[in-house]
Amino acid sequence: MLSWMAWTWPTALVFIGIFSAIGVLILLEIRTPGGDARKGILGLTTTRGDRLFITLLGTSYIFLAWLGLVGMPLWIPLGLAISWGIFSFWKV
Repeated sequence: MLSWMAWTWPTALVFIGIFSAIGVLILLEIRTPGGDARKGILGLTTTRGDRLFITLLGTSYIFLAWLGLVGMPLWIPLGLAISWGIFSFWKV
């Protein structure tokens, strides 16, 4: 099924997770329009979509930095990325 693009199941799960998060944001926007804008710790006024983008961008930097500096295994940066995501939606 995934051989047409040489994907692995972990890669497919990452993209499924991203698309699922976007789907949840769509449902939240339909339920409560306006994007839940608020001013965060960085001094930026962000919406839910902005915070998702900041989370995904930070997560990619965490994993790339870990791979460049340490290498495998990736369990520690996974914990850091989850912590960054919680922080981003809570404070940023």
